[in-house]
Order: sequence, then structure tokens, then C-alpha cells
Amino acid sequence: MAQITYLTRIQFEFGALALLPDELRQVGIMRPLIVTDAGVVAAGLVERVRATLPAEMNAPVYDGTPENPTEAAVGDALRLFREQGCDGLVGVGGGSALDLAKAVRLLATHPGPLTQYALAEGGVARIGPNLAPMIAIPTTAGTGSEVGRGSLITLADGRKLGIVSPALIPDVAICDPELTIGLPRGVTAGTGMDAIAHCIETFCSPAVNPPAEAIALDGLGRAWRHIERAYADGNDREARWNMMMAAMEGAMAFQKGLGAVHAMSHPLGSLQSPRLHHGTLNAVVLPAVLRFNRDHLGDKLARLARVVGLPEDADVAGAIEALNARLGLPANLKAMGVPESVLPAMAEHAVKDHCNGTNPRPAGVADYLALFHAAMG
Repeated sequence: MAQITYLTRIQFEFGALALLPDELRQVGIMRPLIVTDAGVVAAGLVERVRATLPAEMNAPVYDGTPENPTEAAVGDALRLFREQGCDGLVGVGGGSALDLAKAVRLLATHPGPLTQYALAEGGVARIGPNLAPMIAIPTTAGTGSEVGRGSLITLADGRKLGIVSPALIPDVAICDPELTIGLPRGVTAGTGMDAIAHCIETFCSPAVNPPAEAIALDGLGRAWRHIERAYADGNDREARWNMMMAAMEGAMAFQKGLGAVHAMSHPLGSLQSPRLHHGTLNAVVLPAVLRFNRDHLGDKLARLARVVGLPEDADVAGAIEALNARLGLPANLKAMGVPESVLPAMAEHAVKDHCNGTNPRPAGVADYLALFHAAMG
């Protein structure tokens, strides 16, 4: 096994799932609540997780995580956590399930409402270190939430806000690429482009953090070389290993901050109709944002181009559009069903999003409105 200690303890390798009982003991969890979603259950992955546990543990399961986790779902999972006498959490799934589990671990030891802990509400200082312990087990290669310090939740008032604190980083991440073998093509594409967007946007952030930038570039190179292989053959083990590593690396660099891509995708993800996949949104808006930021990136576009095997003067935004097309992703927001009528409100929300502050080029409401129109196609 390859154990990495960077932001948290990470067990990364095929077969790492077998380490779950030992890791539960190390963090002091005797009765975990497994937080997941119905799709992960249907795929048989939750049973594979439970099969590693001692019979007496009999871990209850919350499988009601929606595609974009909501405050109401956090409340439902929290009630089950308390009713079942749980003392920790095991998040199993993609970013939505892991983010939901993070919010539950917070409210298990902190008073509600959840809104007060949002970064936009000055919530960082309200989050203490005494959270319920948590182990994260990703089943997709995209968000990197297993090593991320944030939890994105759509609140009861309709806002999709980030709850952000180093204390939210799971105590242990068990990254077993075996759990992504056979992932459907559409999920592979959307989540894989999410990882690519994370690597690019954290690298482009103006915050100074050379180690994080090096990690982001390594993740980008891995994802660019392997995403089409994983898309073409869901059983390609080398591709699956590298995609999971790339997703984790993208999130390791979150400490640099993100930017306008996420400031746009977060409010779009809060729409009740249409329901939009976060990673696919990032893929679709990324080219427009790169073009908007181009004159504020210094030599970074040339460095990005080198990492993905292009000439230094290549059109990186155009290369991403071409990659999206090869992966069968929508060409623009219109193709995703986004109505133009929502764009003014989305622009207002984007300015207030916590990711806006680390975009390389300052952006106001008019800028975001123009970016949304550009991404509409």
C-alpha cells in the first residue's frame, strides 16, 4: 500500500478498502453511519464496504443523498446518526455523499443551523476542531472531496454555499481504484473533467503555493493522459488508478483557492430544474473562463499547454472544448438545458461565491453575465 500524509492520512491502492476496519479503530469509530446515495447502493459498492466490517458493527446506512446535497438531506442523515447511536461517519460515493457526510459530522458536535457555518456567512471561525470522526471512500474520480476541506450544500433558502474549514477534511481517505472499475462512460467523463477543472483552476489561482501548484500540474498531466482511456474502457486499471490519483491531487491543491469556474457552477448547481451535474458544468464553463482570464495568467497557460503535450502557444481553451466533445459532454450550457432567464440571478450569486475571490482576474456582475452568455454557446 502507498500511504501518503499530506493534508490527512490517505490509503491509496487497489485493495485499500480492506484496511477500513483498522482505520475505523485508529480514529475511534465503533458504530459508523455510512452516508451514500441510492446509485452507489444499487451498484453493490455499499455491500462491499459493509462486508469488510466485523459483524457486530452492523453499520446503519443513509442512502438519501441527492445529486446536489441539500440542507434537508443533512438533517435527515443527522437524525439517523443520532437515533442509531453512531459515533462517526463513513462517506461512500462521489462528492455529494462525501460533502453530505462532512456536514453531518459538523452538526453532530456543533449547534445548528447549518447556514451559520457557510464561508460566505463568516462561518470558518465558528467551526471548532471537535467534529465527529470521518473516513471518506470515493467511488468516482472527480471531486477529490476525500481530501477536501469544503462541503457544498444547497441550503433551505436555495443558495448553494461552501462550508469550509481544515477541520472538515476527513480523518482518513481510503482511495481504492477498484471501486471505480466499470464506472459508466457519462460518469467517467463528467467526474474526470471535474478533476481536470480542479487541477487547472487551482494552478491558475494567484495565491502563492508552489508545492500545491506542482501537485495540480501532476494531477492535470495524469488526467489528460488517462481520461479518454478510462472513458473508452471502464476496466482499464492503469487509467482508473491515474484518474483517482488526479482527482485527489486536484483537491490537495484546493488550499490555493479556485475561481470563476466554480463561482459559476455553484449557483447553477442549486437550480431545481434542470438538475445539473457539477463536474459537467465545470467542463462546459472552463473554456470561457480561461479566455476571460488569459491576460492575467502570465506564463501559466504555456505551462498548462506543456503539461498536456501541446505547444506553448496552443489554444488550451479550444483543446478543452475538443476533449469535452470527444468525451460526449454537452457543448454549452444551452445543451444542458439552462434557460437564459436565470443568468442575471446566476451572475449575482457568482460574485458572492467564495471562489470568486481567488479568480486571477477580478470579476463583477457584468463580467459574470458575459461569461454565462459565452458559456451558453
